[in-house]
Amino acid sequence: MWRGEVADGSSLAGNRVSGINKLFGAQQIKQQKATVGEVVALGRMDEVHTSEGLTPSAKVELDWPEPLQPMLALSLHTTKSGDDVKLSLALQRLCEEDASLKVEQNAETQERILWGQGEVHLKCALDRLKSRFGLDVQHHPPMVPYRETFTKAAKVHGRHKHQTGGHGQFGDVWLEVKPRQRGEGFEFEEKIVGGVVPKNFFGAVEHGIVDWMKRGPLGFPVVDIYVALVDGSYHTVDSSDMAFKTAARIGMNEAGAVCGPVLLEPICEVHIAVPSEFTPKAQRLVTGRRGGQVLGFDARPGWNGWDIVSAYIPQAEMGDVVVELRSLTMGVGSFTWAFHHLQELVGRDADKVVEARKQTKAPA
Repeated sequence: MWRGEVADGSSLAGNRVSGINKLFGAQQIKQQKATVGEVVALGRMDEVHTSEGLTPSAKVELDWPEPLQPMLALSLHTTKSGDDVKLSLALQRLCEEDASLKVEQNAETQERILWGQGEVHLKCALDRLKSRFGLDVQHHPPMVPYRETFTKAAKVHGRHKHQTGGHGQFGDVWLEVKPRQRGEGFEFEEKIVGGVVPKNFFGAVEHGIVDWMKRGPLGFPVVDIYVALVDGSYHTVDSSDMAFKTAARIGMNEAGAVCGPVLLEPICEVHIAVPSEFTPKAQRLVTGRRGGQVLGFDARPGWNGWDIVSAYIPQAEMGDVVVELRSLTMGVGSFTWAFHHLQELVGRDADKVVEARKQTKAPA
């Protein structure tokens, strides 16, 4: 209550107040009215939503601060078949009530991901899913969106020939494949001379390559490569878009075997805010993680006695940063993060990621 008073049975913004309660844990203490400064629960306010301000005559807009950036995520899935729609609606309701919760549907990994401020925050959300909506959900850390690319150039051949009782299928392509600089993306070019492959099949070849790139030889999407269609052949009757698309995929399978595929992991740029006395601990938190790199630290603008530590941390190592940071800083440390770049991952760490990918049934 910010001003005035409200009594049981009165009206707020067209909604009748049916019960006023003070809450102490699970205990509800009924009272007849509430005055300025009290925090109470009002019964049966179905048309009222979180963040709305109410007066006796109307709803009013309130100037709330921006929600904090989520710092910890869980991948959720239901234990009972048929509960997916119910879970989606329940998560939508929780996010409407708590703007610091976020739900993401990852199209690449087919995961439903719930983001929150930390372990306790997410645990409370899971408890509400069970107590309010009757949903038992399993959870685990989200998959890391690894990528892969090539390190060597090669000229490869893709040929698709299939004969049936009627028209057959025939497509034949030669492709030049080269790695590109990090972040340059995919580029396709045709260098056909003499019409050995008709122009109307160029698009099918490119589509076949792009389709193959969704899951490369290591099991992840392929990025930052250049592919040129340089030669090939066709059949006036049996050639088709589908045949050339298949031939392109066959050629890229060959490229995956000879072009030195390498795993790429996402690296996050992280800015950790801590009191100056905890700055050394924040730096050790970064360097104690595989691949963690401290970029430096500066005074936090407008915060006397606080620093901002800037760092690079692999996304795979970000899972419990918020838990450890709060433990090291008596609960006051925080951070923001964003994807920054992709970096090669080699050796045993890469082997573990590739092996885990082979075991999962999730599509790339």
